[in-house]
Amino acid sequence: MPYSYDDQNIFAKILRGEIPNKTVLETAHTLAFEDIQPQAPVHVLVIPKGPYVCYDHFAQEASEAEIVDFTRAVGEVCRLTGVQPGEGGEGFRAIANTGAHGVQEVPHFHLHILGGRVLGRMVGRAQG
Repeated sequence: MPYSYDDQNIFAKILRGEIPNKTVLETAHTLAFEDIQPQAPVHVLVIPKGPYVCYDHFAQEASEAEIVDFTRAVGEVCRLTGVQPGEGGEGFRAIANTGAHGVQEVPHFHLHILGGRVLGRMVGRAQG
């Protein structure tokens, strides 16, 4: 079943300028902005401007230009927020929640960049 994009999701509204955001970076194909409920000192959402539901949808259907722009934007967000280990930062976590099991809350592909503190294990160790 192909993906069906809901153009009334909150990120679509942000992209249309209907909802304000605290922009960290904007490029031709990507918007990065501060999360309104940050889970770490650095918590930026990076989204493509195109109508992609989740990461695999983006990876399969986005143009090369969109994919390159998004990837470079992630790197620039890490530089701008000071979390890049190669530039003196202490590191970060990049998370893309997808679907029901991934607990995706907004049906628009978004990558969380979290840093600024030790984040602990992402998933607990299996028991037994």
